[in-house]
Amino acid sequence: MNATTISADIISYTSLSAKDKEHLNSKIQALLSDLTEKYKAEQFFGRIAQGDYVECAMLSPKYALRTALLLKTLVKSVEVSDTNDRRIKYFREYGIRIAIAVAPLIDLNPEKGIIDGEAIYLSGRTIKNMSTSDKRKVVMKETMFFRSLDAEQQDNYDAMICLLDSIISKCSQKQCEVLFYKLSGLTEKEISEKTGKNQSTISQHSSAASWNAIEKSVIHFENHIV
Repeated sequence: MNATTISADIISYTSLSAKDKEHLNSKIQALLSDLTEKYKAEQFFGRIAQGDYVECAMLSPKYALRTALLLKTLVKSVEVSDTNDRRIKYFREYGIRIAIAVAPLIDLNPEKGIIDGEAIYLSGRTIKNMSTSDKRKVVMKETMFFRSLDAEQQDNYDAMICLLDSIISKCSQKQCEVLFYKLSGLTEKEISEKTGKNQSTISQHSSAASWNAIEKSVIHFENHIV
């Protein structure tokens, strides 16, 4: 039976100030805590390792795409200060690199911090192979990846993930904030009240960020992934 894992690393993390790193990590940790409660039935487990690396696992792949997009839009929605490191532009544009893997797990034990099996190997290897942390010149082509042992499943979802990656990479910080709240299940009225912005502004950000296409993709994934 397939489970799912998500491995992710924050792009150009070292270009952020110490204050921004702390703020970003607190935001990610809050999201992981929320998801632990929301997906309790799936035994969701998420953790931050080494500051810039995130791992998540669940017994079912159903909510994998939504979780990955929540991570992506959250990181891109965080406003950071300018630093002397020119690589900060890559953080602002791409935020985080994410690999979703759908494959078996032989052990998932949140209490002991254990994630073991083919799924975590697949997602982890993907991120390791794509990492630019030790490269002086950053070349960014894709930042979201789908991995499955099933060739048909790989073909079915690889293109979808690639298109979503392209859409979100073009979204602004404010648009990503709206996407994050919509992926969390909030209405435009609730987002307006939470952010203090006019509902018409929320609607404009939503349309500009291609929310309808994102929502349809997420619903399709949740209804068909096995």
